[in-house]
Amino acid sequence: MEHPQIVVQQDTRAWRLQVWISFGLALLVCASGLAWLPGSDIDIAFMVMGYVFCLSSAFALAKFVRDNALNPADTPMWSLVVWGGFAAALALTGWGLWRMEVNPTWKAYLLVSWMYLISSAFTLAKTLRDAHEAQRLLRSAGTPAPLADTAQFQR
Repeated sequence: MEHPQIVVQQDTRAWRLQVWISFGLALLVCASGLAWLPGSDIDIAFMVMGYVFCLSSAFALAKFVRDNALNPADTPMWSLVVWGGFAAALALTGWGLWRMEVNPTWKAYLLVSWMYLISSAFTLAKTLRDAHEAQRLLRSAGTPAPLADTAQFQR
């Protein structure tokens, strides 16, 4: 009896490298914008905390959405915490950026770098989760992790 073939799609090394480079660049442009921000120390501290809050809440939201994609696994209260945390992070950081008394060019730079950071965080979270799920599928089938970009095996 012939067994069906299962194909495990994995991201290419080039894609993974691009994702990590993009995330690193986002961190670099945010850090450089905040390090040389011409503002008061309290404004700079607020923006650093806001960026870190946004970054951590973006990863938490990405995990929450992926965990609950096929079957709701978390409580409604946890959903409120995750979505509320992400919304609060965006709102508070946006408010801090809007009210800061700096040159509009700095605000634009901080806004674009902030958007880049959040976008690349979601892309990185998805890429890492896809790799984890592919490895889990391979292990459950008793196949060692491949070195190639796309693994095919028979069950």
